[in-house]
Amino acid sequence: MNLLLDSHSLLWSFASPDALSPLARRAILSSSNRIYVSAASIWELSIKSASGKVDAKSLFAADLKRLLSTRGFLRLAISCDHALRARQLPLVHKDPFDRMLAAQAQALNFPIISADTIFDRYAVQRIW
Repeated sequence: MNLLLDSHSLLWSFASPDALSPLARRAILSSSNRIYVSAASIWELSIKSASGKVDAKSLFAADLKRLLSTRGFLRLAISCDHALRARQLPLVHKDPFDRMLAAQAQALNFPIISADTIFDRYAVQRIW
């Protein structure tokens, strides 16, 4: 199954695996799942790390591409179609990164691994 990691799930999978729910941890570790990381998550964590809002030093200290590859995580680019879909989402949430993740999850029919219940309001299947 193809799964999309939310930004905090990506960070926790590296820095604090115990912060993930048991179901989320199993989904990430299952060899039958393909785990995707959106460019939106990398962008969000980059901004929050640089501003001191999130401690993602361990994630960015390493060669991020190599680190993702080592875990078997696949990179997901943001397309124009994703951006247009994000624009069409109902305004239940103003966070542009979460809106992009919701748009990508909808467009690709990927469940999202996230503790954030806001994704439920976007009719996205959420694993937690």
